[in-house]
Amino acid sequence: MDAVPPSPDTAPPSPAAAAAVAALRDRGWTLGTAESLTAGLLAATVAEVPGASAVLRGGLVVYATALKHELADVPTDVLERHGAVSPETARALATGAARRCGAEVGVGLTGVAGPDTQECRPVGTVYVGLTTPDRAAWSVPLSLSGGRSAIRRAACESALALVVAAAGGDTGGDDGDGNESGN
Repeated sequence: MDAVPPSPDTAPPSPAAAAAVAALRDRGWTLGTAESLTAGLLAATVAEVPGASAVLRGGLVVYATALKHELADVPTDVLERHGAVSPETARALATGAARRCGAEVGVGLTGVAGPDTQECRPVGTVYVGLTTPDRAAWSVPLSLSGGRSAIRRAACESALALVVAAAGGDTGGDDGDGNESGN
């Protein structure tokens, strides 16, 4: 007899999401997201964790480039100069997410899930932007592989790991001046 996979209602939440919720709760921080390629998957993954309501303020789905400006306050000059898939846009998404959601921590996700390249960026190119009370926005580039679903899931898991690290004080990434930093 074949084993029956867990239904969505019985599947355990992502360990990375549970760790992020715990880390944010421990710091007394809340979370807002602005998501392009993940289209709300990050916020939904966090929401699966029991107790997420203590930290998750909300999320913006900004799949269309115009919505990055209209909903997440990404400056039009950033989009025109750097494109929708860039570290600059990821940082601006994070800042906009925190501001629009009234959260201490903002996460911005932008990238190319495929199947085609975008703005000359190959499939699997992802930028995660973060902002916390400890630091102005920074970004982390990722190069992911697999199909669309795998890239989107890996982008979320990576963003959650970065939230855990940031809540613990490790803020490694590019600060916008081309400098790698961390504690």
